[in-house]
Formats: sequence, structure tokens, C-alpha cells
Amino acid sequence: MKDLVQSVELGVAQRSGVEKKRPKILLRSELSRVGLAEFLSTYVMMALGLGSVAQVVTGQGVFGQFLSINLGFGLAVAMGVQVGGNVSGAHMNGAVSFTMCVFGRLPWKRLPLYIFVQLFGSFLAAATIYGIYYEAIYDYCGGNLTVTGERATAGIFATYPAPYLSLIGGFVDQVFGTVMLLLCLMALSDQKNKPGARGTEPIVVGLLVVLIGISLGSNSGYAINPTRDIAPRVFTAIAGWGSDVFRSGNGWWWVPLVATPIGGVLGAGVYKVFVEMQHPRFSSQDIETSEDESLPLKKERNICSDVCVKLETNGNS
Repeated sequence: MKDLVQSVELGVAQRSGVEKKRPKILLRSELSRVGLAEFLSTYVMMALGLGSVAQVVTGQGVFGQFLSINLGFGLAVAMGVQVGGNVSGAHMNGAVSFTMCVFGRLPWKRLPLYIFVQLFGSFLAAATIYGIYYEAIYDYCGGNLTVTGERATAGIFATYPAPYLSLIGGFVDQVFGTVMLLLCLMALSDQKNKPGARGTEPIVVGLLVVLIGISLGSNSGYAINPTRDIAPRVFTAIAGWGSDVFRSGNGWWWVPLVATPIGGVLGAGVYKVFVEMQHPRFSSQDIETSEDESLPLKKERNICSDVCVKLETNGNS
């Protein structure tokens, strides 16, 4: 509350022309700021998303159904984009980060940072939800942590295929789901087409995830995100579910890891060839005004320095 009051006083002082010392930036390294923002975005998204699954599973349908998970994860993605979108781009998804590198919107040298913080954020979120729902999970399964069966609980944290789904069918399912994700995200960020209105990006991206869950979620839980799936899976292996989390589904664990980056590149490539490359040429002035990409697919941009420059300019005027 004290920090909020100080921020309000700072804004009033600037408007009234009173000189006020601007707040200091604690981290001067842009890479550090980007990493922290991407970590926090991923953690928020995963904690809220996994929490929605835990509530539905342990509540045995009393506290929601599959639609609740769709809405929960969609809104969780929206909040994640809101938390770090203007700093890191809020990818929260290794397939998105990899695709952005392929298409030149993220430097390859930053990919390891993005993947690491996404994995760490997802792992920590899984641990958090396990702690919060610990008693509910043990009450639901009777202390028997299983991957399959009527009282299986491993699916709270990672995705598993339906009993009828083959590995080939699941691979295609994950490729196609991620194709739809990146194709639509490319469209939402295309300034020469019909991008999401400025400020509405978190909600629009969240609605996209809800739509994918509603239409493509029943086969294997629509992971469409390698880091979202593997980190919680590793956590469950450590927390008591054991190696079955890797053996279940005929060794399903590798499918979300491999299929989603392929789907991401295909989806973005399809949009680029069919739509983006077909845009008529504009004048140099038009191109300059539309060259920035919308969230969450633009090159990551740290707004701290921009804000500080504006504050300093206002203070000197």
C-alpha cells in the first residue's frame, strides 16, 4: 500500500510540475527483466490453469466439468499475458518461443532463457497446486497416487491420451492443435490484417485457448505446449506417481514435446504464406507505422526504459 501511495504521489507531482525523484530500476539488465517476466507469466498461467483441473477432478464434478477447465486455462493464459506481455512477450509456451525464433521474431540466443524459465515456472506451479490440493487429492484417491484408473490424479498436472488414441493419432492431434494456436496468434498480431485491438490482447488470446480446448481437447487434453507438459510430469514422477507418468499411454510423454514445435512452425508458416506474404505493398510511411507486432508474438520489448525516459522528459519540461 505504501508503494501504491508513493506511485500516486509521483504522478500528481509530475502533473503539477513539482520535481520528484523517479523510482529506480532494480534490474538494469534487460535479459534479467525479460526472464523474470516470462517466469512470472508462466507461473501465473500454470498455477491458475492446473488449479482449475485439480478442482474439477477432486470435486468429482461438483465444482465444475470439462468446460470449467477450458475456461480456467483460457483465463489463466489471459492473466499470464497481462502479467508479462509488454516485457517478455509472455510466450509461456516453448512451441511459441521456438516458432518466434524460426521466423526471426526472437533471437536464437534467448531461446534457452525462455525455455528454462518456462520449465521452472511450470514446475513450481505444479508443486504449488500439489501443496494447495494435497488433502483433496489424498481424500479423492485414498492415498494411492495413480496415472490411470477411476481415481487417477496424474492428469491434474500433465496430459495423457484417451484410451482409444494411438500414438500416431495423438501426434497428429498435437500437431494440429498447435497449428491452430500459432496460425491464429499470427493473425491476431498481423498489423496489416485485423489485429486484436490494443489493450485487448490478453482476453483475445485467452479466448483462443478456450476455443481450442472446447474443440480439440478431448483426445489428449490439448497440451499444445511442451514446457507446460513436461515440467509438471517430472514433478509428479518425483512427488509419488513414479515412472508410470512416462510409461503410460504407450510412452506418451514425448509426443507433446516433439509434436508441438512442429505444429507451431507449420501454423505460423501457413499463415505467412497464405495471408501475410500476400498483403499489397505499402508506402514506406505506412510500413513504418505498422512495423510493430502485437502481443504475444512480437520481439520481446522492455518498456521500463521507455517509461523512465518519458518521466524524465516530463520532469525537465
